[in-house]
Amino acid sequence: MPEESLRKAVLVDAEELRALLVEDKRLVLLDVRWSLADPDGHRAYSLGHLPGAMFVDLDHDLSSPPSTEGGRHPLPDIEELQAAARRWGIDDGDPVVVYDDSGGTSAARAWWLLRWGGLADVRILDGGLQAWIGNGGLLEDGAVQVAPGTVELTPGHMPVAEADDVAGLPGRGVLIDARAGERYTGEVEPMDSRAGHVPGAVSLPNADILHEDQTFKTDEELAQEFSAVGVQQQTEVAVYCGSGVTATHEIAALEAIGVHAALYPGSWSQWSADTARPVATGIERPEA
Repeated sequence: MPEESLRKAVLVDAEELRALLVEDKRLVLLDVRWSLADPDGHRAYSLGHLPGAMFVDLDHDLSSPPSTEGGRHPLPDIEELQAAARRWGIDDGDPVVVYDDSGGTSAARAWWLLRWGGLADVRILDGGLQAWIGNGGLLEDGAVQVAPGTVELTPGHMPVAEADDVAGLPGRGVLIDARAGERYTGEVEPMDSRAGHVPGAVSLPNADILHEDQTFKTDEELAQEFSAVGVQQQTEVAVYCGSGVTATHEIAALEAIGVHAALYPGSWSQWSADTARPVATGIERPEA
């Protein structure tokens, strides 16, 4: 059974966060509200956010400009990420908690990038804004001003897989597609140039790792979900989604149960734009 400490290194619940905000004046809160349907999370942030939380613009702070070669959300340059982290007031060694209002699906992008940049103490608020309010937490409106931080980031502290890497992964490891099932099968494709999935990838929709209240499933439930698509403790795993955002959410869930997975940052938006890359449709079963 996964160790509880692994989960606690990835997730923090609302009750614990309330206590931490009283005890630790250096804790940095980041509001990462974003969705494909409404990418302008700043409007919601301005109306109400956790006390002291800084707003993070996923499209501008957590991504480089989109391109055919890089996909819709390429990883930012480390210098750009460091500048953003300093603007949020982060110093070396500061604990950071990220949250959103969508079960952690966008906040996980900030969690992953800050971990990739070398910050060790970054956690996702389990259940997000709804859990905070449900636990009696108050909100404040308007902007937050903080003194600039001095954090120094270096890349490469979380594993990354490129297109050629994921092309060769099925057969020796597991490649997970975190998009909705109908996008994986190719029935619909609302965003990208071709419908379907990377050949050999297995489908585990992002929503399947959350409870109805938008909290992460228990360690045992997560282990069952991932085991069903062929992931065991020592399996080599990479995850992709549409553009490298929600895939980080499944990577966080895997970290919580002790499985280290690589992110394919370009994801389907990059793969499908390259006409030399093959596309599969329908359902592929995990190898026994």
